[in-house]
Amino acid sequence: MNSFLPLCHAPTARRPSSRHARRPRRRDDDAMLALLGELLPTPNTPVEIVTAASWTNAAMTGAAYERSFHELGCPTARHLPVSEHQPADAPATLRRLAKAGLVFFSGGDQERLLQLLAGTEFARQLRQRFYDDETFIVAGTSAGAAGLPEQMIIDGYGWRSLRKGGIKTGPGLNLLPRLFIDQHFAERGRFGRLAHALLAHPACLGLGLAEETGIIIRGGRYATVFGDGVATVMDGREVHGTNVGRIGRGEPVSGQDLRLHLLVAGQQLDLISHEISNSA
Repeated sequence: MNSFLPLCHAPTARRPSSRHARRPRRRDDDAMLALLGELLPTPNTPVEIVTAASWTNAAMTGAAYERSFHELGCPTARHLPVSEHQPADAPATLRRLAKAGLVFFSGGDQERLLQLLAGTEFARQLRQRFYDDETFIVAGTSAGAAGLPEQMIIDGYGWRSLRKGGIKTGPGLNLLPRLFIDQHFAERGRFGRLAHALLAHPACLGLGLAEETGIIIRGGRYATVFGDGVATVMDGREVHGTNVGRIGRGEPVSGQDLRLHLLVAGQQLDLISHEISNSA
């Protein structure tokens, strides 16, 4: 999957509420979508596909994901349009959210996703169900995953991301507190921007997901890696000596003791204690 986290928020018991991250191209998503199908309580559990992060071709993207879910044995998967002309708080949209067993966010632009969902009743009900309903699943790919935690990285490229003002961050949908998720992490050289984000927000964890790599989060706490690549974990809790607060725009950032972990399939990260184990 793309460095998006099939953000599967799954509780530790039974068919968990789960979240995932993964790759945006349809042909690369089948393994993740099949995993999501296995997490559903029944094959007929309603699946809602939200393409709000897409600036263009949102309907085509939704239709493509519908076909993929149907082919994988989830016949109730439907595109749930959310846009400037189809607001998230429309009564029919909220009724569908209330009945959904899985809400899947496709990729695109996480800033657009938040423009359409931030502060809405849709977002409030999504968070409430995520925490209160143990069978409810929220999943995202690429930007659809990056926008789900408390914080998100909106912009930042190459060497410039290690200079003051070289990244842009903002609030996400806050399904997971004190967390950044960055996608396409290894493939697009995004180490610098996630490191900068952690120097500026040292209380947070950072998860950088390579393509074809994701995590399942169970009980809102235990994140297990799956897929073929590496999940990079950055821990800012022990950071000290950072100059981010006192340098001028364009100057290089610095800090000490930013911890780094590289995790592969089967390894597990405790999002609260930050401890790592080698078995799920």
